[in-house]
Amino acid sequence: MNLNTVGEIKRPASVEEVGPWRDGYSWLAGGTWLFSEPQIAVDTLIDLPSLGWTPLTVGESGLEIAATCRIVNLHDFKGPAGWRAVPLFRQCIDAFLMSFKIWNAATVGGNIVMSLPAGAMISLTAALEGVCTLWPRDGKPRQVPVVDFVTGNHQNVLQKGELLRSIHLPASALSKRHAMRQVSLTHLGRSAALIVGTVGDRGEDFLLTVSAATPKPVHLRFSKLPSAAELRKAIDDKLSPDAYFQDVHGSAPYKRHVTYYLAEQIRTELA
Repeated sequence: MNLNTVGEIKRPASVEEVGPWRDGYSWLAGGTWLFSEPQIAVDTLIDLPSLGWTPLTVGESGLEIAATCRIVNLHDFKGPAGWRAVPLFRQCIDAFLMSFKIWNAATVGGNIVMSLPAGAMISLTAALEGVCTLWPRDGKPRQVPVVDFVTGNHQNVLQKGELLRSIHLPASALSKRHAMRQVSLTHLGRSAALIVGTVGDRGEDFLLTVSAATPKPVHLRFSKLPSAAELRKAIDDKLSPDAYFQDVHGSAPYKRHVTYYLAEQIRTELA
């Protein structure tokens, strides 16, 4: 879509070149949502790819994902042999409702910043205990876990003009065993629930991440694999019946039901 209110596109070599933030500015990464509908409040786009951030950086502490990393880069990533959770990347990417054109343009950071309940990159990075690095317009960078970054449907902790720089996935999470379940009301449709479980080799540190069924991702952590009754009780304690996200992709009672069902499947698989 042509954004006929936009009169300027800035292509800075560094964030400092942007200058003071003002109304009408908008960061531009892949632009797959930005160009999908009118943006009448935007008159200036600030091109993030011009900053030249390395999409993926492997280190001893884990994987650093630039906010501008395109989905296709994450899909093609292999990773060290010990990072057994890397196949989860493709599983979550396959949960996207998008064409191959979008796949090659959309960015990881863009999906997270959109902060939709069914954001598959939110599900992925929250499940792997990701931590966001945020760059305020004035002040030092700050770090926020992905599970706390999203605060509700299309809501997050970003302040005015603040930029998501990267997401760090720790090696400890990438090395765990994992299981994922996803359900949609229609074939290849938007997720009604996307649930991921990770656990250590000996059944320790079991983490269940509930997403899509809820407005924001939710963590349920156990020191060891719980029993079926323990898991169901933990879900009840964390998520009341009105805590589920109801929309055209599934009612709240339906999403609550499939959360119980899929969580038990995951627990059984990882046991």
